[in-house]
Amino acid sequence: MALAGDKNRIVGEEDISGVNHLKRKGDEAEGGEDDSKNSRVESCFDQPVDSSVHEVIKYTPSALPAKHYDAKTTEPISCGLCSMDELLSWNRSEASSFNVAVVPLAPRQPRLINCLRRTLVSHDMMGGYLDDRFVQGTNTEAPYAFYHWQYIDIFNYFTHQLVTVPPAVWTNAAHKHGVIVLGTFITEWTDGATMCEAFLKDEESYRAVADKLVQISQYYGFDGWLINIENRLSEAAVRNTPLFLRYLTDQMHERVPSSLILWYDSVIENGNLEWQNELNQSNRMFFDACDGFFTNYNWDEKNLEQMKDYSGVQGRQADVYVGVDVFARGNVVGGMLETNKALDLIRKHNFSAAIFAPGWVYESLSDKSEFRSNQDKFWALLSDYLYIHRAASRLPFISSFCQGFGKAVYRKGQRETEKSWFNLSAQEMQPSYYHMELGGPGWVSSSGCPEDAWNGGCSLLLHGLIPATLNTPICAKIFSLHVPLDSKIMVTLVYKASAGITISLQLTTTDSIHCSQSEVHEVTLTSLSHKTLSVGAQAVSQISDLCGNRNLHGWTVKCSQLELHGCVLREVCVLIHRDGEPQDQSFSCRVGEIMVLNVDTLQLPTDPVRGLCVDDVVWQRGVGTLPESLLLNATLRWDYPGESVRHFRVYWRRLRGPDPRIPAGQLELLARAYSNQFRVTELLVPKPPSVLELVVEPVIRNGFPVPESHWGRRQLSYTDTFEQ
Repeated sequence: MALAGDKNRIVGEEDISGVNHLKRKGDEAEGGEDDSKNSRVESCFDQPVDSSVHEVIKYTPSALPAKHYDAKTTEPISCGLCSMDELLSWNRSEASSFNVAVVPLAPRQPRLINCLRRTLVSHDMMGGYLDDRFVQGTNTEAPYAFYHWQYIDIFNYFTHQLVTVPPAVWTNAAHKHGVIVLGTFITEWTDGATMCEAFLKDEESYRAVADKLVQISQYYGFDGWLINIENRLSEAAVRNTPLFLRYLTDQMHERVPSSLILWYDSVIENGNLEWQNELNQSNRMFFDACDGFFTNYNWDEKNLEQMKDYSGVQGRQADVYVGVDVFARGNVVGGMLETNKALDLIRKHNFSAAIFAPGWVYESLSDKSEFRSNQDKFWALLSDYLYIHRAASRLPFISSFCQGFGKAVYRKGQRETEKSWFNLSAQEMQPSYYHMELGGPGWVSSSGCPEDAWNGGCSLLLHGLIPATLNTPICAKIFSLHVPLDSKIMVTLVYKASAGITISLQLTTTDSIHCSQSEVHEVTLTSLSHKTLSVGAQAVSQISDLCGNRNLHGWTVKCSQLELHGCVLREVCVLIHRDGEPQDQSFSCRVGEIMVLNVDTLQLPTDPVRGLCVDDVVWQRGVGTLPESLLLNATLRWDYPGESVRHFRVYWRRLRGPDPRIPAGQLELLARAYSNQFRVTELLVPKPPSVLELVVEPVIRNGFPVPESHWGRRQLSYTDTFEQ
């Protein structure tokens, strides 16, 4: 990338053992500001653990900032900044802690520095901040989601607001897959020109804007910016623009590891707004000052040939992202279901690609119920020009294939909630989706299946036809990985298979002195018990619960222990064996979950939820058929190590009142939370005076239940004003 003295190095790229973006440099409040967000949280944690929080009900309007909370429900929402005054006055004390991404940027193989032809996706859809603005998710029938993360390197959330802050749900999903996330800084037309003249007039002004962009990115946990100046600049402003880009780039690299600043092909060196559709001498000054260049879309092969030979691009071809508008607006190559034609030319000339508005498959193809099918078809067309990236995480490796939306929420094969929902923070590590011919009439296909799931919103459906001529099992590749393995591992597979086939797993390992270059292990799955595993006495019942039940709600649960002597896991395949005589045979198999665990770390969770507190309480009267009902809105915050948890389950129950003769109620599930805070909204509670209990249960990644004694609990008592 474009750094002083080294134009092909990315500051902050680290190996798998050194990546930790949970703590970034400069996390303290800038400029000596009174960080009221942190002080509010700290005072909340000061609530005595064993006492009830007491509330006197007042039906006053919510004092929460409307830009961060839905005015009707007080649900936390994501938003951008619309004016320069809003940007320059931004500070952490007024920011939304709910929109902070909680997933660190995961490592992956190959590293970005080694990707010579990268892929960027720019998500531009109907003005942005749609269903995805709801930080805690929302109930919706047909949302747009992206789940082909293994194909891309960079994700840009794009709107036409001055400053686009990516919703945390997108950053969480992208980071889980090792994909860098960029916000957008854009100025346009007359108003944009006025803003640019003001902030690019001198060094003090452009540094003030750059500093705020760095602080925003750092606070919300994303990785950089696309800078899009689409208005004419004066001589003074255009002279300062590369200085602004260089300062912003340097500051981002210093404060946010692995960050990127990209410039969009718009203004040229004399300040005119003239899209070049290529990198050339007219716009090179901007390219030289930052990490990369995103070309306009109306290029042809001649533009690519000229760029390839242009001296200014030599040694940095990977930093030139050739724009592809999937909507095919203007005079473009390909687009829509011919976007592959554009990718073919871009890769032919060894450039990176920037795919703009791939949500076309959702916006333009009317049948939203076919979204998954249309999405898979679109990315399959491009797959020959994209590159598979391997997740480079450490154990445990777990996925239940949830895509972040579904028709219901499942837990261990049973429906937990019945409503359609959408929350990309719930998205788990995504498998490969494909259709593969097997010769003759044979084929195998993989896709997300929302009709049934083990955990979350969907399972992975493998289906196809085994031809009579095929005498070996079908190897349906699920994951390409780079996961270092401990000497003893446990593998768990949860699945439902049609009659006439037998299911097993195949693991491919490599990169170790103890393994060959490509060693294949077929895993014989059994109902493994604790007697087979070398685990501590405390984990015995949990192993039996995890692996001893061969059939649970129609799902088959099987496990196996392997000793692989420190290999690196590279591929996971489901092997589909035909039972009986050779014949053409249709089959289907829903895969609910795959886990690869380190046997030596299989132990009960020991961390309790600490400091559960109640904050920002808003009371509302009911509406409609229940106008006298009482609704509670409140923020729960707690402390728990995030690296070990998949999500939290948030409950409530009535303890006492208003009628003392009524016994305490049972715990009722409110929702799943994906960070250490949750906003309870529109909860119908008993009339005052009453006492209720709010409860938080961590759900641990290895599948072991957390003892109830370790859950977080807080009582909330409340009375009417006239009762005081």
